[in-house]
Amino acid sequence: MNETIKNKLAILPDEPGCYLMKDRQGTIIYVGKAKILKNRVRSYFTGSHNGKTARLVSEIEDFEYIITSSDLEALILELNLIKLHDPKYNVLLTDDKTYPYIKITNEKYPRIITTRKIKKDKARYFGPYPNAFAANETRKMLDRIYPLRKCTHLPNQVCLYYHMGQCLAPCVKDIDKQVYDDMIEEIAKFLSGGYEDMKKELEAKMLEAAEKLEFERAKELRDQIAHIETVMQKQKIVTGDLSNRDVFGYAVEKGWMCVQVFFVRQGKLIERDVSIFPIYRDPEEEFLTYVGRFYSSPQHLKPKEIFIPNNIDEALLEKLLDVKVIIPKRGQKRELVEMATKNAQIAIHEKFQLIERQEERTIGACEALGDALNISTPFRIEAFDNSHMHGADPVSAMVVFIDGKPAKKEYRKYKTREAAKHDDYGAMEEVIRRRYTRVLKDNLPLPDLIIIDGGKGQMEVARSVLQNELGLVIPIAGLAKDEKHNTSQLLFGEPPIPVEMKRTSDGFYLLQRIQDEVHRFAITFLRQQHQTNAIQSVLDQIEGVGPKRKQQLLKHFGSVKKVREASIDQLLEAGIPQKQAYNIHQHFRKNELKNE
Repeated sequence: MNETIKNKLAILPDEPGCYLMKDRQGTIIYVGKAKILKNRVRSYFTGSHNGKTARLVSEIEDFEYIITSSDLEALILELNLIKLHDPKYNVLLTDDKTYPYIKITNEKYPRIITTRKIKKDKARYFGPYPNAFAANETRKMLDRIYPLRKCTHLPNQVCLYYHMGQCLAPCVKDIDKQVYDDMIEEIAKFLSGGYEDMKKELEAKMLEAAEKLEFERAKELRDQIAHIETVMQKQKIVTGDLSNRDVFGYAVEKGWMCVQVFFVRQGKLIERDVSIFPIYRDPEEEFLTYVGRFYSSPQHLKPKEIFIPNNIDEALLEKLLDVKVIIPKRGQKRELVEMATKNAQIAIHEKFQLIERQEERTIGACEALGDALNISTPFRIEAFDNSHMHGADPVSAMVVFIDGKPAKKEYRKYKTREAAKHDDYGAMEEVIRRRYTRVLKDNLPLPDLIIIDGGKGQMEVARSVLQNELGLVIPIAGLAKDEKHNTSQLLFGEPPIPVEMKRTSDGFYLLQRIQDEVHRFAITFLRQQHQTNAIQSVLDQIEGVGPKRKQQLLKHFGSVKKVREASIDQLLEAGIPQKQAYNIHQHFRKNELKNE
């Protein structure tokens, strides 16, 4: 804790408000709220913390605070500050998917469409629906029943939908507004849960058509009734009052929180939203912040009411959201909250089980590799490989694995400068020298283990550079491949000897991943380099063609082959000046004559 923080902690007020934590660059990395600022902010710098909070505190170099008149104002301010600064340690809504809605447009002649974006356009939105298929099927059914217009822009003549009886053709006919208003109200009633009423009306019409011997019409009505029943049966009814509500449950484990939201629409549970994120303060306060941010998203419409678990300040949340907030005490509604909470508990428990299994495959594999080599656990491994195209364009590559996982930002590519063609030993010597000279110069972290994709010779070259030139003692292992180009042998020691490892072990699997990854990275770089050099070898020989002109030619023609085949007129059309166009054309013509 630095002196600035100590002095500020001593004068913190006993007031509600928000605090903003900053790093050494002055960037805001965390925003929080507190009923009593003094107690909350001091808690970060006293006592012990779990890994997530400890990491946050280690980066704090300064903080600011803003006093508010109430806890509600503090919560509102916190949400606004998070939205403004987007601090990296604040709650992340990890599940950012959007849900489809059915929309009745606000137009003179309305349409029914499905959308994932909710706008303030005075249209009417219904949903969300479990998936796009369910929403689209419902919309198609309504389009068959109600002859609303289907086209985005009104055409000059009637379309097929008019002849099928599925559109009133407002493009050419003057339709009474009341006709549309009546249809819109019926559709809204249906989407708000009035399935049974519509079904009864259609059944009456179907019987009437059958009595009149209008069997085609009766069949259409029968199919419409079947569509309605399909939609009605897609979801299980969970409440009998047909209300729209969101049901929240949460669970906390090892400094992380999982929040599950059940969307109940017209009394049916249609979808859920799951978010898992680290927390740095009381779970109840983190939950309030999460819910506030959840409804600040335009994709989450506020329902008629919200159910939340015990221990949450429902009055505060109700004022914040301007929605009825309930903590159910008994019956089916309480069971819904308990179900959401239980799902949250299961989800967060599974997360840590997966983390533990992942650690077995990563950190556990590092430990197994260290045991096999009789060295300290190699948490940081750097691996090298050389590659060339029949001696041309020699390159080398380095990949880094930290805790058994690739750290791709630390990968490096090398174009060999001094080594002769076909000299793999010389290339390895040069790259090891360049890499670890830079490591020493810039004070970069040293690896716990270096892996060479090669045999004893390359290992000895690398060891000689490290120990004799740079004074570094780092364990070096070599990987040999079999005739099928698969990892077959781990070499280690002075002199290198094979190390026995089970091929089914996590340690051997880690070696395979490292060897495959460094080989892939080297080959990819080699292909890029070869392609670049191939282009340079052709176009750079032409007088007046520099890097920009070359890029212009390739962008216009797409390949060197098409540049070679282009006429002078085509080169001029590409924006090449006349003199240069002539030089390019003549260059390729001369080469053709030589080849003949």
